[in-house]
Amino acid sequence: MIYAKKLILPGEVAEINVIKGEQRTCFHTFYPFKIFPDKGLRTVEFDGITLLYGGNGSGKSTLINVMAQRINAERYSDFNGAPFFDRFVDMCYVEWMSRPDKSCVLTSDDVFDYALSARSVNGRIEERRNELFDRYVDTYREAMMDPEARRLHGLDDYERFCEVREILSPKHSQSKYIKARVARDIDLHSNGETAMRLFLDRMEEDALYLLDEPENSLSVEFQIQLAEYIEATARATRSQFIIATHSPIFLSMKHARIYNLDEHPVCTCRWTDLPNVRKYFDFFMAHKEEF
Repeated sequence: MIYAKKLILPGEVAEINVIKGEQRTCFHTFYPFKIFPDKGLRTVEFDGITLLYGGNGSGKSTLINVMAQRINAERYSDFNGAPFFDRFVDMCYVEWMSRPDKSCVLTSDDVFDYALSARSVNGRIEERRNELFDRYVDTYREAMMDPEARRLHGLDDYERFCEVREILSPKHSQSKYIKARVARDIDLHSNGETAMRLFLDRMEEDALYLLDEPENSLSVEFQIQLAEYIEATARATRSQFIIATHSPIFLSMKHARIYNLDEHPVCTCRWTDLPNVRKYFDFFMAHKEEF
């Protein structure tokens, strides 16, 4: 599905006029002005999946954020643009095929905030474990010293009665009792699993998604899974993806349009022609006899 047809950036003359009008100010940078005219990039045409490739400082993340601001995409983390960022965005134009019901941007900051939130939850594990240990010991002692504590005294007492039976059962050790309740109360996930959950939780059907380097925090296995999920979603639903990445896994997605922002002028190309991908290929070929 194609919602956004193209992003049109301000031309070189328009940028020069802005910079000339601000030359007497105290600003030392006019970011994001002066990035794309030097690359010969004025228009970015989008497909169902569009990939923006380039090294650090190439402008791929800038394009994601410019697009996000221009269309007022939903953000989950705060975004602080440079002093001239909003003025640059106002000079950009988006041509639509149709308007999506939803558009959102997911960046590395979102992954970090999501993981940080998960860690704050997981930070209670030790406290919860200690609480359960004390509860296990106290309940066990009470049940062993007082036979009445092992009896059911009515429906309101049923939960306590089941807990006592579980603690006294030879099949349930102290460690099993505590581990089962900690796992029940708190989800434990690695950084990669947490990042994967973020994408799956935030991605729905029938929307425009802007992703900034989704490979961050993801293992190769998770990158493959997410790439396959994006391919299937773009193919089977009314969803469009614009992704900044230098991951060979994402760059290999079928039927994607790839912009190489390291080229001057910027051009579209096959993923197998990208320098980063070729370096991976050459590295593995140099070690092929070790496999």
